[in-house]
Amino acid sequence: MPKDKQKKATSLALDEHRLTLDEVCARYKTSADPVHPAQSAGLTPDEAARRLATDGPNLMAPPKTKHPLLRYLECLLALFNFLLLVAAAFTYLLYGLDPVSNYANIYTGSILVAVAFLNAFIEYYQVAKSEAALRAFLNMIPAKATAVRGGQLVVVPASDLVKGDVVFVRMGDKVPGDVFLFKTADMKVDNASLTGESEPQDRSPVNTHEAALEATNLAFNSTLVVAGEGYGIVVRTGDDTVIGQIANMTQTETKRVSPLTEEIEGFVKFIGSLAVLCAIIFFIIAQVKTKDIGISFNFAVGVLVAWVPEGLPGTVTMLLTIAAKRMAGQQVLVKDLTGVETLGAITLLATDKTGTLTRNQMTVSNVWTHFKTFALVADVRSLQDGEIAFDSSVKGINDVMNISALCSRARFDNVNVPIDQREIIGDATESGLYRLATQKIRDFDQLADKYPKVLEIPFNSDTKWHMSIHKMAHAKGPFTMYIKGAPERVLRICSTILDDNGDTIPLTDEHKIQFNTAYEYMASKGHRVLAFAKFELPGTEYPESHVFDKDAKNFPMSNLTFVGLASLEDPPKHGVREAVGNCRRAGIKVVMVTGDHPLTAEAIGRKINLMISDTKEKVAKKAGIPVADVREEDVKAIVIHGEKIDSLTEEDWDIIFSKDEIIFARTSPKHKLQIVKRAQAMGHIVGVTGDGVNDSPALKKADLGIAMNVSGSDVSKEAAAMILLDDNFASIINGIREGRLIFFNLKKSLRYVVTHSIPEVLPQLLYVVVPLPVGLNALQIIAIDLGFELFAALSYAYEPPESETLMKLQPRRPVDGESIEHLRARREFDNRFKNFAGGDTTDENEIVRPLTFGERMKRLTSGEFWSKWAFASADGDMLVDWNTLSWSYLEAGVIQYVGAQIAFFVVFYMYQTKDKVQLKITPTDLFNCASNEGWTGKKSCTLGNGMVYSVADQNESLAQAQSVWFFGIFVMQAWNLFACKCLMSSPFTMHVLKNKHTFSSLVGGLAISVLVVYCPGINTAFGCSSWLNPLYILIPFGVGMVLFLYAGLRHWIKMRFNPIKFNPEPLGLQMHPTRWSHA
Repeated sequence: MPKDKQKKATSLALDEHRLTLDEVCARYKTSADPVHPAQSAGLTPDEAARRLATDGPNLMAPPKTKHPLLRYLECLLALFNFLLLVAAAFTYLLYGLDPVSNYANIYTGSILVAVAFLNAFIEYYQVAKSEAALRAFLNMIPAKATAVRGGQLVVVPASDLVKGDVVFVRMGDKVPGDVFLFKTADMKVDNASLTGESEPQDRSPVNTHEAALEATNLAFNSTLVVAGEGYGIVVRTGDDTVIGQIANMTQTETKRVSPLTEEIEGFVKFIGSLAVLCAIIFFIIAQVKTKDIGISFNFAVGVLVAWVPEGLPGTVTMLLTIAAKRMAGQQVLVKDLTGVETLGAITLLATDKTGTLTRNQMTVSNVWTHFKTFALVADVRSLQDGEIAFDSSVKGINDVMNISALCSRARFDNVNVPIDQREIIGDATESGLYRLATQKIRDFDQLADKYPKVLEIPFNSDTKWHMSIHKMAHAKGPFTMYIKGAPERVLRICSTILDDNGDTIPLTDEHKIQFNTAYEYMASKGHRVLAFAKFELPGTEYPESHVFDKDAKNFPMSNLTFVGLASLEDPPKHGVREAVGNCRRAGIKVVMVTGDHPLTAEAIGRKINLMISDTKEKVAKKAGIPVADVREEDVKAIVIHGEKIDSLTEEDWDIIFSKDEIIFARTSPKHKLQIVKRAQAMGHIVGVTGDGVNDSPALKKADLGIAMNVSGSDVSKEAAAMILLDDNFASIINGIREGRLIFFNLKKSLRYVVTHSIPEVLPQLLYVVVPLPVGLNALQIIAIDLGFELFAALSYAYEPPESETLMKLQPRRPVDGESIEHLRARREFDNRFKNFAGGDTTDENEIVRPLTFGERMKRLTSGEFWSKWAFASADGDMLVDWNTLSWSYLEAGVIQYVGAQIAFFVVFYMYQTKDKVQLKITPTDLFNCASNEGWTGKKSCTLGNGMVYSVADQNESLAQAQSVWFFGIFVMQAWNLFACKCLMSSPFTMHVLKNKHTFSSLVGGLAISVLVVYCPGINTAFGCSSWLNPLYILIPFGVGMVLFLYAGLRHWIKMRFNPIKFNPEPLGLQMHPTRWSHA
């Protein structure tokens, strides 16, 4: 690809819609014939080849990707893994200085390096696997296009098209570039993926619109031609097209760090800083006391290894992977593993309407005929006031069905399968009418042959109606005329109407009033309304031999019989109403962001629980007062037109997002992106759903972008972090539930994993400070972290919810007035330390970006930071909060240390030599011996009782004592495994026994502990002894039981003084199945 094609596309203003054909031809040095377009000269093949070589292929530049090796190195050099590699480097250094004394370091260092590389590989593999799954869903088959080159129609790869090419598109084709149309025939395009318009848009060479996206003489790359055909000149290709510019806008947007990643990184920095600080401090203490650099380094490495939970990165990744696998079984593909938890944390869900909340499939909703309104409903209980159930036997309805079936250009893609399995090709409105006709008319396939079409005048923007004449005999003659179209235009050519009984009567002013009432009722619901009329042509004027000619206009165009009205809507998808209702129950604000008309958007919003209360305009109308007199605090719903977004002030945005029910209509891609940024700036964790190209920038910028697989564009799938494989919006609810569950399970797992740090760290510190013989060596610590602890921590991935109220909790970081004020105050403080790019302190991107490392260092020098912000409690529920740290480090951790230390002392006291002599070694003896080079292999000690404590006995007794410490941590952590299951409920319930993987992990952990302590050869490598009496393990078992009982008491006190708060139930939710779920 040429270099200029690799550059980031800039925004190219489209102005061709304002030019004449001759001006466009002159600009692109091409030739087009509007009278005989198929014979246009176009470009010569040689000229097209030259331009292709110069401009590059008609393809969008692929998104930038990192080399796999660089991505792996990023994973490897993450802080946790980096600390492990540093510790390994020191162990190897010590081994090099003194191989004899530090022979075990070769094992310790190798394990630390292996763990770092394995953690990095697990993270890298999961990301690569998700990206590979995404690529399988993207359609990579190159499209074909029909071009006119050298006066000949030729089929070429769409990628070979160049600016100036004359192209031909027809119904079913995707437009291969941005095209200036100079000849069309009843052409309509579906711009839904680009603009959000659910209705097909007319295309003709005559344009009256100023905005390029609304111009009728332009067709845009990747939009679908749903009716008619047309010829045009390619004016933009590849990255220069509108879709290409949106794709590039998507790539330039940066995604902020997910809440989970942010919190894990914060915890890793905390624990890493603590580990390094302790290692340095106690290295200095050890050096001062021992004057032995080798001992001091070994001690520092032991402290570092003890503080760092080596298995944590792998545990978090595997927990998220297991959750992502469960979500894949529910038709949700997760590209970014942290997206699993982010979905559970979202506070605001901004969703597109067309194709996401609705089916992007027009469906008949009401029929008005015989002066009655009939409704198509799945359940008669859904009928609204003044409506009656649809009845195909009614004469007027039967006429509407026949007109829908016969006066139509819609058709099946395949007639060799049952009707309900056929796809309908054609205009969305006609397809909706045609679909209903197939369901209500018997022997539908024979209808067109039974009543052959003898004349047809398709819908056009001048007449605004579609007419056909059929050989359908009646009492007066052999032909029947059918018309459907714009209600006011059809009514204008009618002189009679069907009465209550289906008889034809003269059309009066009173009937017109009833017509207007019905029309306004349907239109007020945001429906597309069409009128139907017929004329049973008299045989005296139009005998069977009559030949109709549309040019001669030898057919009547007045005195028709008005049959009725039909309204169509793009109905909500199955389960959407319940899904939106459940989101609101969960405290998530659901916001509709659509390019469609405000009335249509509001009508759909009121059907799906998105909007229940009245807007300011409706409140004013009901109260009979001016809109300006309605107080903002009295209104919970708002509909914002896209035209107003650019002029909104900060105060306006605050008012909008303070509402419970929000709809943005007539929005552009830029507006969607702006809405996401504004919501994030207020502290919202934003999820965005969408399927169109126009959704892509917002999908990329959001904390969690959710794309549709079936109806979604490739650009939107690439931008999103999650894909709904079956396009089912309701799957989001399962995802939110899974996300909330995995957060709680991660929190439980971290609480469990971190607890053993204290009984690992304190013996290292006591070894130097008191001194006492060390309770655990580095290899034993690694065996704990990567042995039984890893299996137990992973078992939390399968933990069921503690109660059915999970989806009634508030989001873990709720946004309210207080949290917004706190966030803005913190941001204002942080911005004092930022080096604003170009000195622009009003740049929104700069204002909300995180501080750089240098800026954070500068902030540390601020007294206000330490007095006000450093220890300020976070808003909402964090993954690692003070409650977790208190339990793990100050409560359960200390209890476990006490249990292990008691067992440690007991084993020393009860130790017997090979001659069965009990030495009765007391803690004082341990202190004296450690102070006199004990356990260094250099000399024996004399105990307080006068007995000699030999080097061999020192080593054996220490091995047994360390064995009971090691095994004791497993036993006490087994109790803690059950205690940490309960964040919302008491541990004294059956919930703690529901997860069968808990018991599997305990069996596995027991096997590992037995192998490490009692298996010959293995125990020697780990510094354990098989001579340990298993009865001593009862001491930590009893302490573990105390720990479990304490957890129950702690929970009771916590619930008494700080009960769980649930989200209040929104009033007026309708949780019965979505109305159109039957179709």
